Amino acid sequence: MKDILTASWMVEMIRTTTNMYNHGWDERNGGNVSLLLSETEVADYVDTNKVLREIPTGFACPELDGKYFLVTGTGKYFKNVQYAPDVNLGLVRLTNGGETAQLLWGFTDGGKFTSEFPAHMMSHAARLKVDPENHVVMHCHPANLLAMTYVHDLDEKAFTRTLWQMCTECIVVFPDGVNVLPWMLCGTNEIGLATAEKMQTARLVVWAQHGIYGAGKDLDETFGLIETAEKAAEIYMKIAHLPLVNTITDEQMHLLEKRFGVKAREGYLM
Repeated sequence: MKDILTASWMVEMIRTTTNMYNHGWDERNGGNVSLLLSETEVADYVDTNKVLREIPTGFACPELDGKYFLVTGTGKYFKNVQYAPDVNLGLVRLTNGGETAQLLWGFTDGGKFTSEFPAHMMSHAARLKVDPENHVVMHCHPANLLAMTYVHDLDEKAFTRTLWQMCTECIVVFPDGVNVLPWMLCGTNEIGLATAEKMQTARLVVWAQHGIYGAGKDLDETFGLIETAEKAAEIYMKIAHLPLVNTITDEQMHLLEKRFGVKAREGYLM
């Protein structure tokens, strides 16, 4: 077997979680990431017939039965992933209709996957139905998006339009907009189901007074998606108390649609 720490997807996971911590998005053990992998991608690095232990997931997700995921661990600090990936990350395969996770590598201290695992898996299932290329679900606590949920209307259209108006690139990067959930208890199947429903129409789901969920085809794209929304929220928080003199108009956003070949979410522009 090849050294799993040399796998391109492992290198990228370590790099991404480190960047997320350095951006201030994942304080303490806040945040989690899961990456869907194919058996072909993992077969050179682990013996897929050697199950280290089985961990109940606490939910059923038949659509993901047999799927492999590299996932961050519960109670783990992103700042430590680069130093001890085998402790802070785990490679699992879902079985028994998604009710069991077979650990194939990692969590060497006896730990297990993030407490938000149900929300991640439900979001994966939802996004795969929309776009089979979406292999990443990322959750973190960007300060400006979080702050924005305290002072801005949580209506999804209004929230999206404000972000689009803050940076020219926003409508290009997330033309599907941003969905928003009111405060809900984290780590539950209920918030997982609610997030998955929102993921059917947008790759970004804001958890009010908590953070954000993002989905994308790879770690870079998903990181960049959240990064762009967070930059827009930062600009909003800098100017929200000031009189607005200029903005990006709907007419200008239509020009961006044509220039970059994107289509804004139906009904969000005049």
